[in-house]
Amino acid sequence: MITLITGGSKCGKSSFAERMLESFIGRKIYIATMRPFGDDAFEAIERHRVMRDGKGFETIEKYTDIHKISLDSNCAVLLECVGNLCANEMFSGDVICQPNDKIVNGIRTLSHSVSDIVVVSNQVGCDGISYSDGTSSFIRSMGEINQSIARIADNVIECVYGIPVLLKGEMPC
Repeated sequence: MITLITGGSKCGKSSFAERMLESFIGRKIYIATMRPFGDDAFEAIERHRVMRDGKGFETIEKYTDIHKISLDSNCAVLLECVGNLCANEMFSGDVICQPNDKIVNGIRTLSHSVSDIVVVSNQVGCDGISYSDGTSSFIRSMGEINQSIARIADNVIECVYGIPVLLKGEMPC
């Protein structure tokens, strides 16, 4: 089962995603996609580690190429988050690439091998501000990736001010 959790910055997506997997019996895998660049990134990473502490998650740090992760069927996965993954895939090389299919196919591949996958993503581009070409390309990719994940997801939930709002499927917890 695929569940997509989306929302704006600091809206409760991560804590809701973790609660969804609290009662899962089996291996719980947290795929961390934030590349540790700068103090803000290190603070965010540490905050998420503290949030997960004692909840039984095994962490896999995978900044790109999630399709290469091999897991057993008795696992549940929390992928945190598509925004970081997209930026890593797009801006890792000398040329900006469009990682849309790669990311969505990676999620689809993981979903076929594990019991459940909870995907955390960000809503970006709602502010109407004009950005540089690279940022505009990122915003466009994120919109397309989120739409594609929503199409294949069993459940789609938006977190708004800490309140989960069901958009598709059933509320898992």
